[in-house]
Amino acid sequence: MNISEKILSQKIGREVIPGEIIEVDVDLAMSHDGTSPPAIKTFEKISDKVWDNEKIVIVFDHNVPANTIGSAEFQKVARNFIKTQGIKNHYTHGEGICHQVLPEKGHVEPGKIIVGADSHTCTYGAFGAFSTGMGATDLAMVYATGKTWFMVPESFKIEVEGKLNPGITSKDLILNIIGEIGIAGATYKTAEFCGETIDNLDVESRMTMTNMAIEMGAKNGIMEPNQSTIEYVCERTGKTKDQLNILKSDADSIYEKEFLFNVDDMEAQIACPNDVDNVKPLSQVAGTHIDQGFIGSCTNGRLSDLAQAAAVLEGKQVHDDVRLIIIPASKEIYQKAMDLGYIKTFLDAGAMVSNPGCGPCLGGHMGVLSEGETSISSTNRNFKGRMGDPNSSVYLANAGVVAASGVSGFIENPDNL
Repeated sequence: MNISEKILSQKIGREVIPGEIIEVDVDLAMSHDGTSPPAIKTFEKISDKVWDNEKIVIVFDHNVPANTIGSAEFQKVARNFIKTQGIKNHYTHGEGICHQVLPEKGHVEPGKIIVGADSHTCTYGAFGAFSTGMGATDLAMVYATGKTWFMVPESFKIEVEGKLNPGITSKDLILNIIGEIGIAGATYKTAEFCGETIDNLDVESRMTMTNMAIEMGAKNGIMEPNQSTIEYVCERTGKTKDQLNILKSDADSIYEKEFLFNVDDMEAQIACPNDVDNVKPLSQVAGTHIDQGFIGSCTNGRLSDLAQAAAVLEGKQVHDDVRLIIIPASKEIYQKAMDLGYIKTFLDAGAMVSNPGCGPCLGGHMGVLSEGETSISSTNRNFKGRMGDPNSSVYLANAGVVAASGVSGFIENPDNL
């Protein structure tokens, strides 16, 4: 059996079979300022008390601080729910993006089943958890009962070998994989990442991989926790390794499909408008005019991304025709970036730095595109109208390429600066 099957089997007390429908107990459920109110509205029709006020996490991140009357009303509804239900774990004061905050605050562990009313909840598979997004109505049932149902997914084994070249990151790797498999190529499958390259990735890089599993349609992305991941979880949870439920796939696990990627010669990858699988090497896209660059989001707003951007921007100036926006994924990351001098580097270069949150990624605020504008972004989606006007365009890249493009005024390889 593979990791996902083992987690689900443990929960129901017998071996599961791909394709069967099961009901499971949930270990943790999450919603944010955008999805909490719809979930709450449905919840109130079926129950007056949550199943466990310590296993629910609510985070304000999509429109924080509130940028419209509507988002302010949404947050008011969520705050009232937090108070009336006594929700113990809530982060409503700019602590950061939910998918960064939950691991930071020790809510994510290997072997757990985690659901959230946000499609990128699959991020937590980087820690060996079975983690997936769901709609607000489904989450309301979880809030009421602590249970949900799954069809046990078939699994794809995605093995990666080789060593990433300098300046090439896991963002490039996952874009390359999505470009090969396609945006619907892994629909309702488990995307299990493995191989020497995956084993050697740090925690932040691994989170980027599982975060974007949904961009090829996967039900969940997952990988066996490596040593750095185990150390991270122990530090954040206060538990020892022996107290964690670390599961690994059996050597004879059966997969529906197996893929092998080698990264030795891979150059930076760019997802071009308007699909995440429209992926081309940087060399084929370089020179494309941009109006805005954005570094941030639950995919690439982490400290390593800010470090990569700062190294590119040190001593340089953002092009006068470009708005370069940088948003750390959490308050903790923001503080560390300040201590390391990254924020000063960004400001000195002429970039705009905003408070932690999702902001421009979903066309919310702090960087919405107008008609005909082009952005290069370290985020996860480039669908038509994703970051603003339907007639704008979005390219996806790693943080270093975004920073270099902000300096040049067009999509640029950092090595050319």
